[in-house]
Amino acid sequence: MTSTSQSHRLLRLPQVLDKTGLKRPQVYSYMKTCDFPKSVKIGPSSVAWLESEIDEWINQKLNNR
Repeated sequence: MTSTSQSHRLLRLPQVLDKTGLKRPQVYSYMKTCDFPKSVKIGPSSVAWLESEIDEWINQKLNNR
């Protein structure tokens, strides 16, 4: 797998929750206040998040502790 495809890997909500330790309401609350990466619409009723943006968010949290 190339680094380009890894940076564009899409995560569904259960994967995002597992990776961040957040709960669903927290994710959407943080998105509303622009404190969490926005989701990408991938279908009529499906969304996902870019893994690279989730990783960046986690790194920012680690750097701010």
